[in-house]
Amino acid sequence: MAIRHGTVLSSCDINSLVEITSRKTIKPSSPTPPHNRILNLSLVDQLMPSTLYGTILWFFPNHNASDFASKPSESTTRKSKRLQDSLSKTLVHFYPMAGQLKSPALVECNDEGAHFLEARVNCQLSDLLRQPNPELLDRLKALNDPETANVALGSTLLLVQISVFNCGGIVVAVSPSHKIADAASVLTFVQAWAAINRDDGALGQQLVPPEFIGGSLLPPRELSLPSIKGSLEIQSQSLVARRFVFDVSKVVSLKTKIGSVVQTFIPSTIQLVLAMILRCSIAASHQCKPESSIKPTVVSQMVSFRKRIIPEISENVMGNWFWTIPVLLKENETELHDLVSKMTQGVTEFRNEKASGFKGENGFLVVSESLRKSADIFNSNNIVNVYKTTSLCQLPLYEIDFGWEKPAWVTSLSVLKNIIVLVATKEQDGIEAWVTLDEKEMAIFESDQELLAFCSVNPSIGHSGLVQGFPRTMARI
Repeated sequence: MAIRHGTVLSSCDINSLVEITSRKTIKPSSPTPPHNRILNLSLVDQLMPSTLYGTILWFFPNHNASDFASKPSESTTRKSKRLQDSLSKTLVHFYPMAGQLKSPALVECNDEGAHFLEARVNCQLSDLLRQPNPELLDRLKALNDPETANVALGSTLLLVQISVFNCGGIVVAVSPSHKIADAASVLTFVQAWAAINRDDGALGQQLVPPEFIGGSLLPPRELSLPSIKGSLEIQSQSLVARRFVFDVSKVVSLKTKIGSVVQTFIPSTIQLVLAMILRCSIAASHQCKPESSIKPTVVSQMVSFRKRIIPEISENVMGNWFWTIPVLLKENETELHDLVSKMTQGVTEFRNEKASGFKGENGFLVVSESLRKSADIFNSNNIVNVYKTTSLCQLPLYEIDFGWEKPAWVTSLSVLKNIIVLVATKEQDGIEAWVTLDEKEMAIFESDQELLAFCSVNPSIGHSGLVQGFPRTMARI
């Protein structure tokens, strides 16, 4: 499968740009006590595939370029050594992330360690920020290193890669197994790591210790998963990942218009952006495959239920506290107001009727029933496409500071078919969307004038973190 691109760096051989210079195992700086050696995961964690890893990438320009130019090796070595030391100290508190997965619902906290890769990138960080290239971004993730994948995927629970550019800029890519962390958990871990690195190993007074209590809040159980007929995804020879940045001030103008149609609520900016992407994606699919226009589509939305459980689950509780909500869209339900209404209805019903039930022994019944209903949707309808969506817009990703000032850019992308990942821009005046589609569908999608009226295709990222060319407005997500 090829992931194509059309960026400044597209003429280069991406493989020659990135060189892995070291592969290490970082163990906790002190051993895990015997009473913490076994961790039972939650029922939701249990359902996660062992080879599924999520990655968030933080991009830090070098603000001391003159020092780096005079002694690049010394500067890089010093930062890398400090990151490794602080990671080791952080793993003392996040000890399961240094353990190994022994079964779908059990982690042995044996201090085997996290995989830590270092890489050199033979270009300037500004080259990447000028027009981000998905293939290059993929090479900055440890899970895409063949040697690491061969020895670590499916058992090791944390992969980290730091990539140093010719200018001294650094990208920190954190890839925990989805068996043990959702996006909020990833942020909790990185906040702690950054604080320890910044404070020369001292925890400080503001560091809230993580809690690994998922197995007690929602106990794992033997579960017979319902079967889903056929394949839900048409295999494609070539997928295209593209980045689109939506101007919030333009999207806001749609709220009143759509609200007057749906009447019962005013859609959020995130809902509208997602609905626009889906509408244009479905239209592109119908144009490429006319027969698909008479078949329904499914949108799977990832929805957090941390704050719906009573008492609510705080951000420092590790694990997965979200559920995937499938929404069936009939062939005549592709107008913007239809999409917004159907998706909002699905999320609202889940939050009001099901989310609080993901707890205790009753959680098993809620999970089982939710899985059965999802299987019914897929098995009783002739589905043509499944779009998977996730949003990180509400997370304070830009607050991370390892001691080199806050990042110029934070992103997360996946190259799976029909996946949409939303991330807020640094100033909260835009929503960045990574969209991966079939090549032919993407050619139609990225030329859609209705879409382009609200967004830019892969615009440059300024060192301040602002998207260049965007107006400084008061509109916020």
